[in-house]
Amino acid sequence: MRAAICDMVAISRLLNLTLVVPELDKKSFWADPSNFEEIFDVRHFIDSLRDEVRIVKRVPKRFSEKNGQTTLKMPPVSWSNEKYYLEQILPLFDKHKVVHFNKTDARLANNGLPLDLQKLRCRVNFQALKFTPELENLGQKLIRILSKNGPFVALHLRYEMDMLAFSGCTLGCTNEEAEELKRMRYAFPSWREKEIVSEERRSQGLCPLTPEEAALVLQALGFGRETPIYIAAGEIYGGERRLAQLRAAFPRIIRKETLLGNDELQQFRNHSSQMAALDFIVSVASNTFVPTYYGNMAKLVEGHRRFSGFKKSILLDRKKLVELLDMHQNGTFSWNEFANAVRKVHERKMGQPTRRRVEADKPKEEDYFYANPYECLCEGSKCDDLLGALNSSQIQ
Repeated sequence: MRAAICDMVAISRLLNLTLVVPELDKKSFWADPSNFEEIFDVRHFIDSLRDEVRIVKRVPKRFSEKNGQTTLKMPPVSWSNEKYYLEQILPLFDKHKVVHFNKTDARLANNGLPLDLQKLRCRVNFQALKFTPELENLGQKLIRILSKNGPFVALHLRYEMDMLAFSGCTLGCTNEEAEELKRMRYAFPSWREKEIVSEERRSQGLCPLTPEEAALVLQALGFGRETPIYIAAGEIYGGERRLAQLRAAFPRIIRKETLLGNDELQQFRNHSSQMAALDFIVSVASNTFVPTYYGNMAKLVEGHRRFSGFKKSILLDRKKLVELLDMHQNGTFSWNEFANAVRKVHERKMGQPTRRRVEADKPKEEDYFYANPYECLCEGSKCDDLLGALNSSQIQ
C-alpha cells in the first residue's frame, strides 16, 4: 500500500498530472473497509507534497462521467520505467482526461530511474505518508511501554491463515488444517495454481518459518530467555498450540492486544490495515527486527530501518535455514554446530549498508527499491564511502 502510493506520486510528478487521493483495496482477503484518511493523515499528505505534485481528494465534477467524460480504467505494466509512462501512458490523457490505475503494486522499476524520481519516492515514504494521529499516538504508546524494559525484538511472525493458504505451506498443521487452507486457496481465483507440495516449497525457501522454527532460529542467533519478543502479526494460525514452543523458549512474548486495553484497540479492530499499521510503527522502532517471511511489510520496514540509521534487521535465509533446521532435528548437527552455522549464514544479513542488486530484465529478482533506497541514504561521493565501489554487502 505504501509503496504503491509512493510510486503513483512519482508517476504523477513525472507526467505533470494531478493525483487523486488513492482509493484503497477493499476486496482482498482482508476485506478491510478503511479509506485512505482512516490510515494516513490526508491533509499532511497533500500539503507536504504541494511543491511537487497537485493532489486532490476527488475527481473534479467537470471530469465526471455525468458531464460526458470517460474514465479509462487500466493497470499499468509492472516494473515500468519513465519511458513507458512518457510514451505510452501520457498520450492516453489526450483522449481520456482521467485515467484510473486499478492496480498499482510494483508498477515502477526498482532501478534505472532519474535520481530526482527516486528521491521523491523516498520523500513520500519517509515524510509525506504519516499515519493518522490516532494510530501514531497509540503506536508511540506501545513503543514507550516496550522500551521501559530495555531492548526488544519485533518478530514479524507471518504465520497467519492467508499466508499459509497462499503459499501452500502446511508444516506442523493437522490434516484438517491443511485441507482448510487448501479450500481457502481455491476459493480465491487469483490464488489458484497447480497442486502445491508443501515440502517442496519449504525446501526452496518459499515458506514462512513456523513458530517452532522461529524459536530455534532466535535461540541460535543468541537471543536469551529474557528477551522481550513483540509479535508483529495478526492471528497466528493454530493459536496458542502453535505458539507453545516459542513461548516456552521466550516467556516474555508480547502482543499489542496484551499491552493495550480493549477500549484503546476497539476502533481499530476489524480493520486489518490499521492494526498492521500499529505493528509497522513498533517494528520500525524496535531494537532488532526479524521477519520470518520476506514479504511487502518486511521489505518496507527494512527500508525504514535503513533510513533510520541502518538499525539491525535480521533478514533470514529461509532456504539455508531449512537445511540447517533439518540437519539439527535429525541429529546430523549438534546444537552448537547448528547455532554456529545459523550465525555464520546471517552475519552479512543484518541490514548493513549495501547497494541494490540489479538483475537485467529480471526486476522481480532484483533487490526491492523500498527495502534498500540507497539513493536516499547518502549523497554523491559519500555513497561510495558508505556502500563501497562495488555492488556488495560486505560492509559492516
